Amino acid sequence: MIRVALVDDQALVRSGFRIILESEPDIVVVGEAASGAEAVELAAREHPGVICMDVEMPGGFDGIEASRRILASVADAGADADAGAGAAGSADGAAPAILILTTFGHESYLFEALAAGVSGFLLKTSRAEQLIDAVRSLAAGDALLGPDVTRAVIARVAADRVTPPGAADPGRPGGSGPGRAREEAFERAGLTERERGVLALLAEGRSNAEIAAALFLGEATVKTHVSNVLQKLGVRDRIQAVVWAHTRGAA
Repeated sequence: MIRVALVDDQALVRSGFRIILESEPDIVVVGEAASGAEAVELAAREHPGVICMDVEMPGGFDGIEASRRILASVADAGADADAGAGAAGSADGAAPAILILTTFGHESYLFEALAAGVSGFLLKTSRAEQLIDAVRSLAAGDALLGPDVTRAVIARVAADRVTPPGAADPGRPGGSGPGRAREEAFERAGLTERERGVLALLAEGRSNAEIAAALFLGEATVKTHVSNVLQKLGVRDRIQAVVWAHTRGAA
């Protein structure tokens, strides 16, 4: 059973999310909070596996700071072998996956939230099934960028774009062009053709289930490919893989 906490200062929004999520047999909402401070207390008390977190809320600090404090409490507890109850992790002691629910125009929060350690982003305008899929993906250990949020990441990367170390720069004398630079990046990483295909879909913000459907593979197989891609690229998560792909023209 996936244990979910809902954090939003609007009761009507929380009620809507609860109705959507509890319509699924494998999801239970273990609590709600209306502020960042309440979210920290709720996480410590109920140990949810997934937290759906709003950004702008009253109560002294916002959803990003609440995420930072929740995840820090788990890290502190894990570092202290004698720590007692009170860690904000899931029922098995692991850190909760935090899904930031945001709206258009709030892309400025994106990179601060990434630094705080959140696991995914979804627009509040997303369909009900997308919210359900996002919760399940995070509960399974995946990171998630919705397509619209992925575009914000790509736009930010493009605005700040520099030629990565070791990549050919088509704008300089001797540059071999974007196609060759992309191939060289793939070759240095040691990606197989299948892994290149998986990376391209990752860069579009696709979930494992969506990648599996697109490539006619099982989800377990896709998860293995994703793990191999992250390891070969030397990145921490799917979000960093998106940045890797777009800074090297590999998507």
